Amino acid sequence: MRRVYPGVPIEATGGEARRSRLWWKRPLDLVLGTLALALGSLPILALALAVMIDSRGRPFFAQERVGRGGRSFRMWKLRTMHERCDQSPHERAAADWFAGRTNGSGYKTLTDPRITRIGRWLRRLSIDELPQLLNVVRGDMSLVGPRPAIPYELPLYEPAYFARLDVPPGMTGLWQVTRRERLSAAEMMHLDLRYVREASPWLDLKILAMTPAALLAAALGRT
Repeated sequence: MRRVYPGVPIEATGGEARRSRLWWKRPLDLVLGTLALALGSLPILALALAVMIDSRGRPFFAQERVGRGGRSFRMWKLRTMHERCDQSPHERAAADWFAGRTNGSGYKTLTDPRITRIGRWLRRLSIDELPQLLNVVRGDMSLVGPRPAIPYELPLYEPAYFARLDVPPGMTGLWQVTRRERLSAAEMMHLDLRYVREASPWLDLKILAMTPAALLAAALGRT
């Protein structure tokens, strides 16, 4: 048994074999991620300015996440909540979601009073995640992969779920182009594990091509 994050045991999953067959992933991420970051830099700066005008505080938000092989990293986003707000509601929502309980607001919601006015719009369109292109270029993340794990979620995992840490976490993935927030934790994890088994350059390109339409459909369907 190996450990991927302090105090969290992980079943041996054959991750080294998976990592060796993903030799193509880093070059693909570096080329496409650098291009996307170059094209997106000015829009990101404009959105950051809008965040600063809308509410007091820094425009960017960094959160500790768990990536490939259990290594922690700081994931960047445009700030969508008021600064120094309580994170415990999200922890409770995560516990309910993994347990299959309905808490009345879901795992992610746009009605959270902690969300700023522009933050609600950024979340609706999922463009608060654009700064993660920097994480992709740095090698913390991939363009495509499982959602980056939050440390407090790991104790809620079933043993099989830890195999998702054998690949880099992604900005988009199979669950994002499926039914997004309507998925249960088990369904989302199933899609992540399917990606781990089937990852290929062609699958990554297919998911990237499907992502804009999926984000638009999700934005139009969210309240």
